[in-house]
Amino acid sequence: MKALRIGMRARGLLAALALCALGATGCPALAAEVVVGQVAPLSGVLASTGQQMVLGGKIYFDWVNAQGGVHGAAIRQEVVDDGYKVPETVRLTRALLARPEVVALFGFAGTANVTQLLADGVLEQGGAALVAPYTGGESLRSPFNPWIFHVRAGYADEAEHMVQQLATLGMDRVAVMYQDDGFGKAGLAGVEAALARRGLTLAASAGYERNTDQVEAAAQTIKAVDAQAVIMIAINKPAAAFVKRYRELGGGAQLYSISVVDPAEIVKIAGLKNAHGLGISQVVPYPYRPLLPVVREYQQLLKKYAPGAEVNYTSFEEFLGAKVLVEALRRAGPAPTRAKVVKALESLQGFDLGGVSVGYSPTSRVGSRYVEVTVIGANGRLMK
Repeated sequence: MKALRIGMRARGLLAALALCALGATGCPALAAEVVVGQVAPLSGVLASTGQQMVLGGKIYFDWVNAQGGVHGAAIRQEVVDDGYKVPETVRLTRALLARPEVVALFGFAGTANVTQLLADGVLEQGGAALVAPYTGGESLRSPFNPWIFHVRAGYADEAEHMVQQLATLGMDRVAVMYQDDGFGKAGLAGVEAALARRGLTLAASAGYERNTDQVEAAAQTIKAVDAQAVIMIAINKPAAAFVKRYRELGGGAQLYSISVVDPAEIVKIAGLKNAHGLGISQVVPYPYRPLLPVVREYQQLLKKYAPGAEVNYTSFEEFLGAKVLVEALRRAGPAPTRAKVVKALESLQGFDLGGVSVGYSPTSRVGSRYVEVTVIGANGRLMK
């Protein structure tokens, strides 16, 4: 297992140690670094998303370290690649949690992947918080589990918002294209529930196999029912492949996607002509205009620590997650443990990240239910 290690010992730590060495009183025994473990899909069908996930955390951790770290200790973001494969997620997470210096987990991806961690008791056995996973699966929210601290709304929240918008437009023939796994089925169930609340049923649903972009059958099935709208519960490559093929078949429905897609990759693969007008639900505020303090902070740190990188919803979401985790590390004190970090996260009630608030408690792990819908415009960029 080759790890990507990010972060250096802060100058503030050296100064603190120097004072202690000279006999200064009241100096706590500080760790050289605090290790945060991240399992991310840096290869495979979700690689571009995984890279953005890592970047969002990195730019904030880098900034914190440049300010002297947390209680004088630098944050080391240790990243390993699971290729979006469930067995690898489990194996790599076990390996991280076997190391006592790893005080928390951060920014994993995949409903099925994280669900397996719960099913196998990996998080419970390790006793570490997982902060800001890139998934909206309801099975990770209900029933309550104490280990996962969500920054984003769930897929059910996204589905409700999209279906409400469709109902307002008078569209009642809705189809779903979904990934045939825990992620896709969670989103499918959310759409079905939102329709049922309005006395409606799906016009059609069609799945595709995980870790492929083989969507021909799904495109054919959904084209045949003449739906008014299609909601995709899919990741980048299969979503783009579906958009392209469905339009080639003459499908004219309004297309929507759940939040876990990268619009730039959709446009690149499907072509702007096909992607134009695609609605994408979002679970964090619009990061392209610096109207909120936290968006300004994100854009400034992205420019400083990742020059040339473009603003992106995924990196912004994990930037917010990094801010949540760093605040918990601060509240956990100079010698953070896994248990102290969990308790600190529970204390973040109505915590303001800079115009965006999250809140947790001993009985709640869903920090936000924010949802809005954006649209890919004629220039290929997202519009509100």
